Amino acid sequence: MAVIIATCRVVGWAVQRWLGQPQVVGEMIAGVVLGPSLLGALAPDLSAMLFPAESKKLLYVGAQLGVGLYMFLVGLTFDREEFRASAGKAAAVSLGGMLAPFAAAAALVPWLMQHEGLFSAGVGAGQASLFLGAAIAITAFPMLARIIHERGLAGTRLGTLSLSAGAMGDAGAWLVVALVLASVGGSSTVAVKALGGGIGFAALMVLVAPRLLASLGRRAETKGMDDSLLALVLGLFLLCAFAMDGAGMHAVFGGFLLGTAMPRGALADGLRARLEPFATTFLLPMFFTFSGLNTRLQVLGELGLVWVTLAILATAVLAKGGACYVAARWAGESHRDALGIGALMNARGLMELIIINIGLQAGIIGKGLFAMLVLMAIVTTLMAAPLFALTRKQD
Repeated sequence: MAVIIATCRVVGWAVQRWLGQPQVVGEMIAGVVLGPSLLGALAPDLSAMLFPAESKKLLYVGAQLGVGLYMFLVGLTFDREEFRASAGKAAAVSLGGMLAPFAAAAALVPWLMQHEGLFSAGVGAGQASLFLGAAIAITAFPMLARIIHERGLAGTRLGTLSLSAGAMGDAGAWLVVALVLASVGGSSTVAVKALGGGIGFAALMVLVAPRLLASLGRRAETKGMDDSLLALVLGLFLLCAFAMDGAGMHAVFGGFLLGTAMPRGALADGLRARLEPFATTFLLPMFFTFSGLNTRLQVLGELGLVWVTLAILATAVLAKGGACYVAARWAGESHRDALGIGALMNARGLMELIIINIGLQAGIIGKGLFAMLVLMAIVTTLMAAPLFALTRKQD
């Protein structure tokens, strides 16, 4: 863990200083550096000493807790009022940013399935298309919010529209992932249980939970964020994660939906102050490292998949960024603002890593496609801030 944290901080500092990228981008890269793509290839004995088989099970548990807490924190930052305010145009942009990636994935999958090992045996073309479409359609919502804040666009029409479209698009992508997970179970009972449980839980979090949790917000306003309140919220977080896992969906859905339902104000601010530093500095690097240990970029060259990787990357950029630009123009945005929206929506970041890790663990994709999608996540995330800055210089 000392090596993991040190590597994440050093690489994060380097990309911040020399590339102007957020810390989280450096941590994504650090995970790949610590895996077989670099450290395992250059110093296999050192890699085996740092990451013996026994420790990977513990790393997996820490990674799941870290990403679950992170998604809970993302849910806490989800602005429900902002979402409602720009729903019309945001729906158009998010719909364009969903339809084109799924259409592109459907066109790409028959070719990809000719390459053995990219998708697991037993996964049909429909399931493969839906999963790949979700992986292409996802947006790095937390990074989107960070770029908008750093550029002074928070509260502006462009910032609000981008955030709302990103939130809608991500909600749709997560729903599709849930459908794929349910279908991979191999039984109609499993699928019905997963979909019924997921829809029922989401309805509870949207329609009922905000009223039930309001008393926690009032307590935080009067008594502050004490240890008892923190323990209660953490207990609720773990139960929500358990409920989604028990329904046959991924635990991260539970944490995120609980976060969206939590009262804003003192409670949300106190939870972020208490949980975010440890979750992002200690636990989340475990997730990046666990992903990196499953990523072996050399396999792309060994299997002759470099051209496949480039095709997936080009498809992802054109389908997501291009479609969001066209949709924004159709919704009445200027050429300059539409380009900015397309650049922002094209970033995938941590959200992409969460989805493809779920796909790998559920036996939907193989390690070759996993490596391609990790690379796509890093490249599109690195592109977002520079491309957006370039659009601001346009007349």
